Amino acid sequence: MRRLILEEPVTKAAIWSRRLALFSIALCLIAVLLVRTRATDVTAGMSVFGFAILSACLAVLLAGAAAAVIWRTGRRGMGLAVSGVLLGLLVLGFPAWLAVKSVTLPMLNDISTDIKDPPSFARSSRALAARNGHVPAELGAEARAEQPRAYPGVQPIIVDVDVADTYQMVLRAAAALGWEIADQVAPGGRRGDGRIDAVDRTPVMRFPDDIVVRVRPLAGQTRIDVRSVSRYGRHDFGVNARRIEKFAQEMQAQLDAR
Repeated sequence: MRRLILEEPVTKAAIWSRRLALFSIALCLIAVLLVRTRATDVTAGMSVFGFAILSACLAVLLAGAAAAVIWRTGRRGMGLAVSGVLLGLLVLGFPAWLAVKSVTLPMLNDISTDIKDPPSFARSSRALAARNGHVPAELGAEARAEQPRAYPGVQPIIVDVDVADTYQMVLRAAAALGWEIADQVAPGGRRGDGRIDAVDRTPVMRFPDDIVVRVRPLAGQTRIDVRSVSRYGRHDFGVNARRIEKFAQEMQAQLDAR
């Protein structure tokens, strides 16, 4: 007589854990595509991303519930539960990193190498068109007081090069970094300062951030001040400071190539 071997059923919590984890990944990809392609506004795209995070959290919780059921009853589905946890954590990794940054860094979205007299953004028709009419608000000295403690490496760039050549190096550095030039004014005239307005985008979501670079002649030297502002959100999670530091590194590369 053939003996019938009955297998323990798979716990439903494990099945739904992986399903929700896969769903959260799909939602993440949809959110990124919506924002990157500008198929919808940022608020709608981030709402989709929020649902992805919620789905990932539920997937991890269901995986925990599945593990408890498997331990207690001996049912199958541990592989599904583990995959649900791993896929869920894959989605939650980036928000968790942002949460750490939000606690360890001050709530700033406007960083400048000159906190006493930060460069001002141009209001020309060309600059406004590049920024879709947006003009970053001016930030008071009190609000910038936390910047030096959080980002001590953000400092003015002083070069032993005349202002005209420095201005050209700044343009080359901006091009090397992939910045979109919104407006530019060569040094000279009554004050002598040069200025370059630009737009840069974040790597994943392609959020636009606004940048202005001021080139000011000194006695035998040139001073470069950079201001970088996030267009969305009150916290930049250190993005603007890193952008300024990358610009400083590119300027050093331009100097080394002379």
